Amino acid sequence: MGKLTRALIVALLVTATGVAVTLATRPGGKTVGGPGMGSLGAVANAQTVQDEIAASGQAAIKAAINRVAPSVVKVEAAKRTGSPWDTLLQDPFLRRFFDLGPLGEREVTSIGSGFVVEHGGVRYVLTNAHVVEGAIAIRVTDKTGKDLPAKVLGTDALLDLAVVAIEDALDVPSVTVGDSDLLEIGDWVIAIGNPLGFSHTVTLGIVSALGRDVPRPDGSGYYRRMIQTDAAINPGNSGGPLVNAYGQVVGMNTIIARSTGSGVAVEGINFAVPINEIVRALSQIAVHGKVTRAWLGVYIQDILPGMASQLGVAAGHGVLVADVVPGGPAAEAGMKAGDVITAVDGRPIRDTNALQLEVMYRAVGEEVLVTIVRDGSEISIPAVLGERPEEVASSAAVPPRGEEKFGLTVAAITPELANQYGLTQTEGVIVIAVAPGSRAYWAGLTAGDVVVEVNRNPVSSIADWNELVAGIGDREEVFLTIVRSGRTQFVFLR
Repeated sequence: MGKLTRALIVALLVTATGVAVTLATRPGGKTVGGPGMGSLGAVANAQTVQDEIAASGQAAIKAAINRVAPSVVKVEAAKRTGSPWDTLLQDPFLRRFFDLGPLGEREVTSIGSGFVVEHGGVRYVLTNAHVVEGAIAIRVTDKTGKDLPAKVLGTDALLDLAVVAIEDALDVPSVTVGDSDLLEIGDWVIAIGNPLGFSHTVTLGIVSALGRDVPRPDGSGYYRRMIQTDAAINPGNSGGPLVNAYGQVVGMNTIIARSTGSGVAVEGINFAVPINEIVRALSQIAVHGKVTRAWLGVYIQDILPGMASQLGVAAGHGVLVADVVPGGPAAEAGMKAGDVITAVDGRPIRDTNALQLEVMYRAVGEEVLVTIVRDGSEISIPAVLGERPEEVASSAAVPPRGEEKFGLTVAAITPELANQYGLTQTEGVIVIAVAPGSRAYWAGLTAGDVVVEVNRNPVSSIADWNELVAGIGDREEVFLTIVRSGRTQFVFLR
């Protein structure tokens, strides 16, 4: 039988049985084939496509690193610190008794990261304020090992930002600044810095969340609108850049979550300040050496689902004024707790972050027209912005026991409870326990909160509380007005 005849027979058999004969090339150049290889060939082809995608992605990541890495620097700050015994040894009796001489200080060096930016034709190093706080000397070292004479030009506590003026930096490239507002959850991000002193260490991860409010380690308030990432960050990374896959800086690595309040170890939860806010602060520090922010003087909260109808606004439209600072711009303009701010100078306000960003970077003394909804009616109120004060720490609370309703145990405000929780008011009822897993628990209520209204009806005593909640079923929605740490807030129990 000739070769051509045999080939025709094989072809007919393959067609009749539906079996394909395919040759496939796998990575490495090995060719495989045989009966049933149609599906395997498709798999091999898909694998090739995946390999090409992976190679392309890897090339993009490497290119992004190469674009930014030359602009990343090591920041070393020499600081003087006292001995742990200094507080004890300050006692005059001990000093006289033991004939102690002057207390000595020791020098320590903290290591952080930074990156070079160009603003107005001048190059600066940006890093975290806590890296250089209290420094008596600063040394900035670029990737080539060159030391750059440096001094702190200004800091911003709200963003934990320090702007460092440097000399002889013409040969140090500046980063390309991206747009942090364009970030999405799942985007690839790269952290570059000096963790534990290991220079120019690179880690890779994704954007895990956006707009996080993170408590400051010293308890002095919150870092706002932070980028959460699982790109590995360690001590020494502080002040380094968070970079997107295009080689653009989108944030500054600032804080690491290492354990919970109960001591549970945490990994892969790290936070960076968005670069857009840093750029706004830089423009002021470069000129004035500090950042001055405008302030409306209101405590605000987002409107939760179910609250909108009771407040007379559309869902996802506006922010709720929980309290007004006495003597502040909003108070002077006539705003009240319970108002809903829906616009500033005609620009719609949809959440608390939008209002803060709309106000804080305006000029102090500027007049704005604030649109609010009060008792279902829309009105416009002019307000002159003041200067934003520093954030203060919130007080903590310890939950004892009591009677329960909706998962809340409340009590009359006695002098003992007022002293225990640091209360200055006598009206309302105090929460002394919250049942785990209850609606109140998931709504964030905690011991020490003072309930002053139920469904907008005033509560001044236990009798008022009992009367108002008696007719409310356990599954009914409840709208509570509370006072926490001297501030009014609204809580919706669903």
